[in-house]
Amino acid sequence: MTPADLDKRAELTIWPRRAPGRSAEGRPFATLREALAVAIAAIESGEAQPWIITEAGDILSPRWIQANSRSWGLQ
Repeated sequence: MTPADLDKRAELTIWPRRAPGRSAEGRPFATLREALAVAIAAIESGEAQPWIITEAGDILSPRWIQANSRSWGLQ
């Protein structure tokens, strides 16, 4: 992933942490940067597991989002 990817579209889906089997709907964002900011807030709440699909088709897991948020200056 490059810094330019942060300005491309992304879709964020937030799954409830303690409610297996529930469905969740993706929400489009104009930029990956925006989706990451919302995903980080969801992780910090402790009640949600965000997953992001980038414009390039990469799938970013909650662990990836948390591990890489500092390297992109998003936290």
